[in-house]
Amino acid sequence: MGFAPSYTAQTMDFFLQTLLTNMATPEWGLAILFVCATLAATLLPLGSEPVLLALLSFHPALLWPALLVATVGNTLGGAIGWWMGWGAERLMAQHLHQDHVTMHMRALRWLERIGPAACLGAWLPIIGDPLCVVAGYLRLPFWPCVAFMAVGKALRYAMLVWGWTWLMTWF
Repeated sequence: MGFAPSYTAQTMDFFLQTLLTNMATPEWGLAILFVCATLAATLLPLGSEPVLLALLSFHPALLWPALLVATVGNTLGGAIGWWMGWGAERLMAQHLHQDHVTMHMRALRWLERIGPAACLGAWLPIIGDPLCVVAGYLRLPFWPCVAFMAVGKALRYAMLVWGWTWLMTWF
C-alpha cells in the first residue's frame, strides 16, 4: 500500500510535465486547448480557462487562433450537451412520474418562452452546461441554440483574456 501514493504522485508529476511541455508547442497547445474546451462544456467538471491562459502565456501571438479554437471547442461541447438533452427527453418521459415533471415546469416554461436566446447563458458557471442540455430536452431549434452558445462563449473568452492581459500589465 505504501507504493501506491508515491506511484500516483510520480505519475501525476509526469503527466503535468508532459502536458506543460506539449503546451509549449503551438500545434499541441491548440489541440490540447480544443479538447479541454470541448470537455469543459459538457457536464464534466473541467475548466478550459487555465489552459487558454497557459497557452497564451507561452505564445501570446496565438491570441486569435486560441480564442477561435477555445470558442469552437466549447461550442461543440455545448452542442453535445444539447444532443444529450434531446436524447434524455425520451428517457425521462418513460421513467419519470408526472409529479416529478410538474416541479420543474415553471423553469421549463421560462426557457421555452425565451427560446434559443437562453443559450447565451451557456458560458455561465454551474448553470451554463445544464442549460444546453435543457435546451435539447425542450427541443429548442439546434442551430439557433448553437449560434447563441457560440456568441456567449466567445464573449466570455474574450473578456477573460482581456481581463488577464489588463491584470498582467499591473504586475
